[in-house]
Amino acid sequence: MRIAHATATTAAAALLTLLGTAPPATAATRPAGPPATATRPAAPIAWGGCPDSTADTRQQCATLAVPLDHADPTGPQLDLAVSRITAARPDQRRGALLIVPGGPGNPGLNGPTNAVRRLPRSVLDRYDLIGFDPRGVGRSSPVDCGLAHEDLSMTTLLPWPAPDGSVTGNLAAARRIAAACTRNGGPVLRSISTRNEARDMDRIRQALGERRISAWGVSYGTYAGAVYATMYPDRTDRIVLDSNDDPDPRRVERGWLAAYATGAEDRFPDFAAWASAPAAGDQRLADTPQQVRDLFLRLAARLDTAPLPWPGANPARLDGNALRAAMLDTLYDDARFPRLARLMLAADGRAELPPAATPPDAAMQNTVAASAATMCNDVRWPRSADGYARAVAADRTAHPLTAGMPVNVMPCAFWPTDPAEPPTRITPDGPSNILMVQNLRDPATPYAGALRLRAALGDRARLASVDSGGHDAYAAHGNACGDQLVTRFLVDGRRPAHDTLCPAEH
Repeated sequence: MRIAHATATTAAAALLTLLGTAPPATAATRPAGPPATATRPAAPIAWGGCPDSTADTRQQCATLAVPLDHADPTGPQLDLAVSRITAARPDQRRGALLIVPGGPGNPGLNGPTNAVRRLPRSVLDRYDLIGFDPRGVGRSSPVDCGLAHEDLSMTTLLPWPAPDGSVTGNLAAARRIAAACTRNGGPVLRSISTRNEARDMDRIRQALGERRISAWGVSYGTYAGAVYATMYPDRTDRIVLDSNDDPDPRRVERGWLAAYATGAEDRFPDFAAWASAPAAGDQRLADTPQQVRDLFLRLAARLDTAPLPWPGANPARLDGNALRAAMLDTLYDDARFPRLARLMLAADGRAELPPAATPPDAAMQNTVAASAATMCNDVRWPRSADGYARAVAADRTAHPLTAGMPVNVMPCAFWPTDPAEPPTRITPDGPSNILMVQNLRDPATPYAGALRLRAALGDRARLASVDSGGHDAYAAHGNACGDQLVTRFLVDGRRPAHDTLCPAEH
């Protein structure tokens, strides 16, 4: 799921958790049985070197052919890039742990490299870590909409309304982006969906020679993981879902964008407490958390009418929406708090503006295209301009931090085709082998959505709730209780008998 300006990958992930409003109840369906790919098993993977020099030296890479259309397994194929780091202790090997990337639209080929830097030795001893770039992403037959520079701005990709609440500019941008993706995306873009990602994941399992596979999905990866576990319940071993998306089949990605409104409200008090404490030092903004919130809203309103020049940004100014976008990015991790504080100090005339951390256009094009394709091919979006305008007006009042953006229009409102199949309805049917882990104050995948996924999974899952803020939970923010619960489950299969709350650690 999500917003970040610090790196090209996380910055592009901003588009990735988007959406908001409500479609027809007929969009829900029970999962179909195993697709036609079962008639043509995937060939074994031939491992070799990796193209990225930053990958861990133990990481191996390969290309796996998967059907463009899984209903036609002998038809055109696309290339899926996969990777692995084998279990450190072959004598203790449990199996394969598939790392399901977030987004949608994030690459995952270096997932094993990133995981070996975070995961405990007991997990690394027991699992082959398996990474992949989802179809259309990175090195997996990548897609590109050929968007103009201005349409790669984070204040365009996330549909921030005009200062007066108008959505006219957002409607125009959504039309342009949809038209460019239709014109330039090609057949791979049209094939991208979460259900096809789950089918690709099962092709990876087959090619690995595994009867069942374990998985660790983070952010959007929790939805893809839940869809996989629903479509192929008997092919799952131990499933960890970390920072969980609401699986509502009437909305899916649309609901995820809407969730930013509550996620920001859940999480902003953590930033406000830090920025009003003496420990913030010269980045302290005010004397109380309420004063920090008031200052943020006042500065955003001021920048709406009097933006500051900001060389290197896209567009090259710090306006109110750029400050709001930076706020959402900041809430992902406490380590980002100082950057927002510096922006606010600069906007208040008390410091110089920090350099803009804007990813190059080339780094954004692929992620944006794959993200848009997933959102628009998964679920049908409302097409009423007046409906979006009404929703934005109401949400700006209810959630001033996000100013109506979470329920605004996206390119999917102008997508030329309806989804090829309805979204998956997540159900309790299947083995009880899922452990969810969730921060209480997550700006991108709020706790309320995690509770809805927990309810949908029923007795298949247990939920470990962590009294922490930020996005990502396992091996991310240093909560020993939550980390130990997940590690114990992966190592020996033990889960809490009931849903569990892990207290805050300071």
